[in-house]
Amino acid sequence: MFNSLHEECGVFGIFENKTTFVSQSVYLSLYALQHRGQEACGIAVNDDGVFSHFKGSGLVPEVFHAEKLHVLGKGNMAIGHVRYSTTGGKDMGNIQPLVIRHIKGNLALCHNGNLVNADTIRKEFELSGGIFHGTSDTEAIAYSIVSNRLKCATTEEAVEKTMSVIKGAYSCIVMTATKMIAFRDPNGFRPLCIGKTADGAICVSSESCALDTIGAQFVRDVLPGEIVVISGEGIKSIKTHCTDKNRSSICVFEYIYFARPDSVIDGASVQHARMRAGRFLAQEHPVDADIVIGVPDSGLDAALGYSQESGIPYGIGFIKNRYIGRSFIQPSQEQREDAVKIKLNAVKENIEGKRVIMIDDSIVRGTTCARIVKLLREAGAKEVHMRVSAPPFRHPCYFGTDIDSRDNLIACQYDTVEEIADVIGVDSLGYLSVKATHKIADGASVCFCDGCFTGNYPLPVPEHMSKNKFDQKLGNFTDYCQTLD
Repeated sequence: MFNSLHEECGVFGIFENKTTFVSQSVYLSLYALQHRGQEACGIAVNDDGVFSHFKGSGLVPEVFHAEKLHVLGKGNMAIGHVRYSTTGGKDMGNIQPLVIRHIKGNLALCHNGNLVNADTIRKEFELSGGIFHGTSDTEAIAYSIVSNRLKCATTEEAVEKTMSVIKGAYSCIVMTATKMIAFRDPNGFRPLCIGKTADGAICVSSESCALDTIGAQFVRDVLPGEIVVISGEGIKSIKTHCTDKNRSSICVFEYIYFARPDSVIDGASVQHARMRAGRFLAQEHPVDADIVIGVPDSGLDAALGYSQESGIPYGIGFIKNRYIGRSFIQPSQEQREDAVKIKLNAVKENIEGKRVIMIDDSIVRGTTCARIVKLLREAGAKEVHMRVSAPPFRHPCYFGTDIDSRDNLIACQYDTVEEIADVIGVDSLGYLSVKATHKIADGASVCFCDGCFTGNYPLPVPEHMSKNKFDQKLGNFTDYCQTLD
């Protein structure tokens, strides 16, 4: 069971022109991507074809320290990963990078996303004698590349053949003895971008904020379907799997929740997207109030946008405890009920006696939301009006976002918004419309997947994966997107 959305995974890679402690750059970049995964992390370093790697459960500073980084040694290439498991569970064998030694050399792989045909691929390898050490989709991708590599002249050709077989969401970085290869699925579900440092090192990252951390300049996004090969000869682009941009479908929640606000994804600022969502909310769901507040952290920018559009003053409603780690323990039911009080504290001086508009990015089950509303009531709020910078969740996600069966979604349990408002204890409730959601990322060069709101998935979901028989509407995704224009 879950109360809120969980982060995605984050990948980072660097190719240097010289041998150095590249693991330091990856370490700092994973720190910047920590919001995408707080369950586990790992780094693999390539020193002239000799791979060293280390990974473990925990946050980046918990797993790595100066001694561990020093043990990884020097190299001219390195890749790293932060993980939140959407498939595969918390098995140590699922922590990335995956490092495989095969007859044609070493290969390391990092992956962000979910495949919809991983079980089929896995079964084929197992029937032919393949042995899997974990349960994640990533191993299916790695084995597919290695299998194709035995029949191809280069690893990039093997990746190209693999992309013809794997289906779903994947933004990946592969490291071989001489190359670093980045590739993104043809729908572009998950972000991936390229940067360059002042001394000429080439970086690949899930988000541009990680490039900023090490002083690298953003160059461009990896196109949906593109394979980018980085070697001593420079950068080569393979676009055989690139499709019309109208077929792209990046997860819209990258802009609403997942990505860091200082990142730019596919040409659009994440912070500006969230502010635009707030502006649209103010237009679609106006209400008389005294103050607009946001639920930290992803609700803050939307709250600012709502304030600017409505003219209602923006204020600080909550202070977030920054020292609550991912391992925060709630051993009893009573402590679980009060956990939100430890994570958030209402600023009574700003709330008492006022009509409050509270902005958040989503409502999943509604239990955490109800507790947050209770904090405002206890702080003396005269009225509480909730506005959500996304449409209601009505369908599960099969492409990497932790949205489960409809049985757990509050929007599927009640027929009207008014009923949901009554359950969570607010005076009124308003969700952003699907049409407005598609307009928040001004300047984005891609279209969006909104399957968790509409049930319109860009790719067919295999029947054995379906979490609910009502969760699949397999129409023409391009035609559907055009109806939103």
